[in-house]
Amino acid sequence: MFWENFIAVAQQVLVLFILIGAGFGCGKKGVLNEQVSKKMTDIVLYLVTPCVMVSAFQRPFSWELLGKVGVAALTATAVMIAAILTARLFIRDKNENRRKVLQFAVIFSNCGFMSLPLQKALLGDDGWFFGSIFVAVFNVCCWTYGLVDMSGDKKLLSFKKLALNPGIIGVIAAMILFMLQIELPVVIAEPVRHLANLNTPLPMLIIGFYLSGVKFKDAFADKGTYLAMLLRLVVIPAAVTVVMAALRLDPKMTVAFAIACSAPTAATTTMFAAKFNRDVRLSVGTVAATTLVSIITMPLAVSLAYTLAGI
Repeated sequence: MFWENFIAVAQQVLVLFILIGAGFGCGKKGVLNEQVSKKMTDIVLYLVTPCVMVSAFQRPFSWELLGKVGVAALTATAVMIAAILTARLFIRDKNENRRKVLQFAVIFSNCGFMSLPLQKALLGDDGWFFGSIFVAVFNVCCWTYGLVDMSGDKKLLSFKKLALNPGIIGVIAAMILFMLQIELPVVIAEPVRHLANLNTPLPMLIIGFYLSGVKFKDAFADKGTYLAMLLRLVVIPAAVTVVMAALRLDPKMTVAFAIACSAPTAATTTMFAAKFNRDVRLSVGTVAATTLVSIITMPLAVSLAYTLAGI
């Protein structure tokens, strides 16, 4: 059963990496450049991601389903806290700039760009449903703890910036529609669904473009990267899966969270490192290295989740 699941998951991961390869080729040939990539990222963040959230929550209301939302939110919060503790326990580099980057790389996965497409492909709308809740919690943690820890300045905390985060806005809008049982008319629901479907190709092209500018020899040259990879791609997803399965939580939620936790390091790591004068080169290398290695580790981690969850 494990290897059957592995093959099924590996095929879906391979699809994503073929799309990443297309973005890589476009970057090397100059079809995509920095300016275009930033605009595509804005489209994904401000338009596509909220549509994913709304589309995922367009389902009949029930108190049981609302309970699942609460359990998922609490579980995602516990996962993020566990990731923070793990990073602080094992990443002890004496150089503060390196330590902050590596800890951030361990804590924050690419659970939006990389995970949502895979959750949709493997679990359907339920994957988007649970994945959207995880992304919402991730965004709160990233723009509170992550921002303060990387910058070292608590004054940068801004409720306004957090409230205006597109991921949070999308979840709030989706929850309002869900709670009030407002079903979008077809002329609105269909465009929302089509835009949500862009969440697979566009992010993969963007990831591929950024990988096209990386020297992979340098990405694997730093010893700190290997520890971050081990924690980010193996330890955290395995621990989350085992605990969730032992607690007999919703099987689809267990798999969806395993996908989110097994994703490579978030590109936000480099964005924050550049903004707050941390080790940018190390951040780029860690993002690139974890992304490449995840083509092997993600199928293994998700297959384990499928097996333990009993799907």
